[in-house]
Amino acid sequence: MSLDEAPKTEFPIPAGVFAQTVTSVEHYTDRLFKFRITRPSTFRFRSGEFVMIGLPNAEKPVFRAYSVASPSWDEELEFYSIKVPDGPLTEHLQKIKVGDTVLMRKKPTGTLVNDALLPGKRLWMFSTGTGIAPFASLIRDPETYEKFDEVILTHTCREVGELEYGKQLVKALKEDPLVGEMAQNLRHYCTVTREDYPFQGRITDLMASGKVFEDLGVPQISPETDRGMICGSMEMLKDTKAALEGFGLDEGANNKPSTFVVERAFVD
Repeated sequence: MSLDEAPKTEFPIPAGVFAQTVTSVEHYTDRLFKFRITRPSTFRFRSGEFVMIGLPNAEKPVFRAYSVASPSWDEELEFYSIKVPDGPLTEHLQKIKVGDTVLMRKKPTGTLVNDALLPGKRLWMFSTGTGIAPFASLIRDPETYEKFDEVILTHTCREVGELEYGKQLVKALKEDPLVGEMAQNLRHYCTVTREDYPFQGRITDLMASGKVFEDLGVPQISPETDRGMICGSMEMLKDTKAALEGFGLDEGANNKPSTFVVERAFVD
């Protein structure tokens, strides 16, 4: 089947929507999984952006915002999702199999893009849970390493098993033929809040205490050298935003690049 040949579905495909085929599914825990779908030849996006996705299981399908976890050059589209038992979308999405159909609106958007940040020396990517998804896209994009000398991806989860997606990604990235050499400048800092682990605690607490800077051997965040991107739960966004503002950074946007940006779209 060609990438643009719409799969047959029980319900009509809404206007302005791509109908794409699932090519792989991998479950990490009872709460987390990733899946990949075919990419329409006409679909363009910037690494770090999100799209609205849904399932063809109703006359008016439910759509939710999902960051594209694959980079802009990938021939397929990857997504990383939580599983919510009663979620209007994820209750059904978690059951998809290879060959199933996923709907995707045609317009990508989002603030976690390189263009929304002023040039700097060090880029911090702050994520919790599935908030790592847009950064999974950005750390696989050569432009990220061309713009910053050092990239630090922080990922905080409740349990150790929830770190696996990011660990697999970073390990494979270091051997990637396209960006592997550049990705030697990528640091991956994982913390856990509910189990024993070498690095424990919320990233905001570790910034406040200075432990994250000590662990990584880097100076405290400064507006002269550091840039930030934030993606996670509502509470995490608020607290991390306040922390970066405390270091003197200012929030930016696509139409007004500055020293940090925040993504406020998440799944159910």
